Amino acid sequence: MGMLEGQVAIVTAAAGAGIGQATARRFAEEGAEVVITDAHARRVEETADALRKEFGRDFLGLEVDVTNVEQVNTMVQAALDRYGRIDILVNNAARNILSPVRDMPDETWHTVINVCLNGTFYCTRAVLPPMLERKTGKIVNLASVVGWEAAVDQAAYAAAKAGIMAFTRAVAAEVAGAGIRVNAVAPSFSPNPFLERIYPKEMLEAFERREMFGRGADPGEIANVILFLVSDLSSYMTGEVLSVSSQHP
Repeated sequence: MGMLEGQVAIVTAAAGAGIGQATARRFAEEGAEVVITDAHARRVEETADALRKEFGRDFLGLEVDVTNVEQVNTMVQAALDRYGRIDILVNNAARNILSPVRDMPDETWHTVINVCLNGTFYCTRAVLPPMLERKTGKIVNLASVVGWEAAVDQAAYAAAKAGIMAFTRAVAAEVAGAGIRVNAVAPSFSPNPFLERIYPKEMLEAFERREMFGRGADPGEIANVILFLVSDLSSYMTGEVLSVSSQHP
């Protein structure tokens, strides 16, 4: 439909098998120039190359650790140097490490908070000056239903995702007058192969049983909601957190 024709989007953690890559592909289908970023250099280039072949145009792929302020700032400058503008940012990078609080090492807490919450802050701060200058822009942050509900052994992740929700509302209030919209999505369960490195099989099966459809969301189903939030279809929405879920108690 060309809903994003001529727009430039940065998607963090876009080289995995989950929501980031699905979002990058969905944006490309709608005509956007997509900057593919991820902390894994090989996967970045493989993903960018796959999109080049699929869509017949170039895609900028960058190795970016969202906890590294210098790399984040370089990412934004590279996008500006290539395209002269940034219309969309999707803060998708995340990390979860299961641990009960009583046994949680400092490193676990800081790693999860740094990737999920601090990374969202660093990337948002970096794109705001060019967006404010042009008085337009859309930012979507990836939260989680875990930010609302009890989550055993996921205190760091829950705190980070709840923080992202609050951060989303605060930034939306700051920049609404400049025509910039900031929203978040809070998925429940969207399986991908990388989750098996974090969660035991029985936990993943339990997640799936809680979904009323009897399955987790396909990453593309989450990407469709993100597309809605960066398109003109949601032009009156800012500061909102949309649950993308079929979860029941």
